[in-house]
Amino acid sequence: MITHLEGKLVEKNPTNVVIDCHGVGYFVNISLNTYSALGSTDNVRLYTYLQIKEDAHTLYGFANKAEREVFVLLISVSGVGAGTARTMLSALTAAQVRSAIINGDVATIQSVKGIGAKTAQRVVLDLKDKMLKLQDLADEPSAIIHSNKEEALAALEVLGFVRKQAEKVLDKVLRTATQELSVEELIKEGLNQLT
Repeated sequence: MITHLEGKLVEKNPTNVVIDCHGVGYFVNISLNTYSALGSTDNVRLYTYLQIKEDAHTLYGFANKAEREVFVLLISVSGVGAGTARTMLSALTAAQVRSAIINGDVATIQSVKGIGAKTAQRVVLDLKDKMLKLQDLADEPSAIIHSNKEEALAALEVLGFVRKQAEKVLDKVLRTATQELSVEELIKEGLNQLT
């Protein structure tokens, strides 16, 4: 089992990256949250999950261990495949998914594209106890320090905005963005929606 990859970031797309580890290029599927966390760094470390099926070996990468743990729990639910779990972790952070499940917030889970009412209820029902056993995800250090979102968030805080509210707005901006936004663009978009 490949537990993490550390190497040079050769290619970066919103849904996948290629990491060169000592001359071997690994194609890794990622969530949008991991994509945002990667920033513009050359050397990265991604925590990985290798899914083995008869017809394919697929590698998924995550910015931190918490996101990987949530992903593994999500795909353990009947009806939730790796693609759906990745979509969920692109629309919501690992901490938001955990919080929604613990609080029985079916509506938040159902708001993710491809998740129906029955699946959302099953996710909450099957994972509530398991999510409670996970450590607080806010304490999990990211493998990639200083993402654009974090820098923009810090700037908005300095400008006097409440962190929680600013984070909500930035998450929304990142979800709807068609391309990677610079720190300046994120701050500008955040200010437009906060004022």
